[in-house]
Amino acid sequence: MKNKSNLLRLMDFAGGYKFFTIGSIVLAAVSACLALVPFVYVWKIVDEVLTVMPDFSKAQHIEDYGITAVKYSVNAMCIYFMALACSHLGGFRTVANIRKKCVAKVLRMPLGHVENEGSGKIRKIIVDSTAAMDNYLEHILPDRTVAITTPIAMITLLMYFDWKIGLMCLATTILGFIIMYAFMVGPQLKKDMEAYNIALENMTKEAVEYVRGMPVVKTFGQSVFSFKKLKKAIDDYAKFTISYTERFRVSMTSFTVVINSAFAILIAVALYYGSSSADHEFFSNLMFYIIFTPIIGVTLHKVMYSSEADMIVGNAFARIDTVLDVPETKESNNPKIPNDFSVEFSNVTFRYQDSTKNAVDGISVKIPAGSQVAFVGPSGGGKTTSASLVSRFWDVTDGKILIGGVDVKDIPQAKLSEIVSFVFQDSKLLKTSILDNVRMAKPDATEQEVMDVLNRAQCADIIAKLPDGINTIIGSKGTYLSGGEQQRIAIARVMLRNTPILILDEATAFADPENEEKVLKAFDEISKDKTVIKIAHRLSTVVDCNQIFVLNEGKIIENGTHQQLISQNGMYSKMFGDYQKSVEWKIIN
Repeated sequence: MKNKSNLLRLMDFAGGYKFFTIGSIVLAAVSACLALVPFVYVWKIVDEVLTVMPDFSKAQHIEDYGITAVKYSVNAMCIYFMALACSHLGGFRTVANIRKKCVAKVLRMPLGHVENEGSGKIRKIIVDSTAAMDNYLEHILPDRTVAITTPIAMITLLMYFDWKIGLMCLATTILGFIIMYAFMVGPQLKKDMEAYNIALENMTKEAVEYVRGMPVVKTFGQSVFSFKKLKKAIDDYAKFTISYTERFRVSMTSFTVVINSAFAILIAVALYYGSSSADHEFFSNLMFYIIFTPIIGVTLHKVMYSSEADMIVGNAFARIDTVLDVPETKESNNPKIPNDFSVEFSNVTFRYQDSTKNAVDGISVKIPAGSQVAFVGPSGGGKTTSASLVSRFWDVTDGKILIGGVDVKDIPQAKLSEIVSFVFQDSKLLKTSILDNVRMAKPDATEQEVMDVLNRAQCADIIAKLPDGINTIIGSKGTYLSGGEQQRIAIARVMLRNTPILILDEATAFADPENEEKVLKAFDEISKDKTVIKIAHRLSTVVDCNQIFVLNEGKIIENGTHQQLISQNGMYSKMFGDYQKSVEWKIIN
């Protein structure tokens, strides 16, 4: 499929709607042919005027010729309007099909891939790339059809009136095509377009990062150094675009001169024959070419820009393929349901794609149903990765993860989401009401059910201060929540889901002291009778866990209760001592 042309790939996505696009191509070609006919009738008017001059009263057909020219022009415009209507109908539906396929693919992607890539990046790829395809189908394709059809019809007309002058004019067209092909087609231009897009993306990325970091810049009084990366990205973009433009200066100038040189040929011909005994028919034909040749330049410019559009669509397909080519989370051919809600890691190894080192390296852990355990250790030790394997954010490279004795790969995805919930350290709320944010976990929940879980999640004070209570739209009219408040709303959402296995990933990381207390109370409420895996740097939150596993470089190097690990005087004991010192640290006036 990827070896097909861009247009054929678009037709594959269009399905039954491809006939709209085909119709637009046919209608645009007909319009292009009709649009040339008025030039013939304008020439007939000029010819008749030259024939009867100076006695213009003998001109009998000028009005008829003029009306006929107008009729053909109007018909050409109407048919082109129909072509655009068809192209828009086909374009809308084709782009809708591509977006639906991409979104369906995202739903089948490993959640870890979505988390790593970022929803914003994936959304930008889908929206921006399909927008380029939409523009191609709706506008570029009909224009390109006109641009290709017009020269074919032009050749017929050029050769019909006077084949000698026609060949002279045609020579400039052919030379223009050769020059255009030389600098508009080829692998180097494709590389240039890719480099341009990369430079543009880097500049956009650094601009966004600079805006996001503005509070830090203002807080610490940073000056020119705060936008050093942004300035470099802008300078790189400017340097590339200027060099790119200068490289095509000679080619573009030559192209423009050549396609407009038909007039020079016509002038030379007129001067040559003007000094000899040229007949009336010759000069009449010459007038046709003078009227007609301006179309050549316009047509070739359209062909040139349509070639650029081809590269843009090809680049858009390359980006869309980065979404469609992601390996899917596979469903088992032999689905099973767990007997209980214990969790077991059996010699589990996991390595990220393109990495040479295991993120999780042969760990084996048994977590009884209803118990609470913690994964702790230095950053990059494999804590979050290990926990994310339970809910199949990624699939293990080697070994197995079992829930209730059943390999998670054999549990249907829909069922697994009913068993395992994940509370992230930076839980996101959508720009909708508190009610709808919580209801995401259970769309058919009543308003009273939502209020109950909000109260249990220590959110009563949040609801009380909002102007419209649980119907308040987050992010509207200056209504925003702190990190800790968002976390409590997210906990309420998980409470409503009420899954038997719960994973808490640094869930108090963005909570201030006041919010942390309420978040911890919410955790106590949500964790009742659940199998809980906690991932924490704040070690005070894990001291009561049934078992603590210390991970470093993807391996479990220590495990036991809090007291047992303290007595071992190992990594955990040192980490806990350092944590206590950090808590006791104060600024003295």
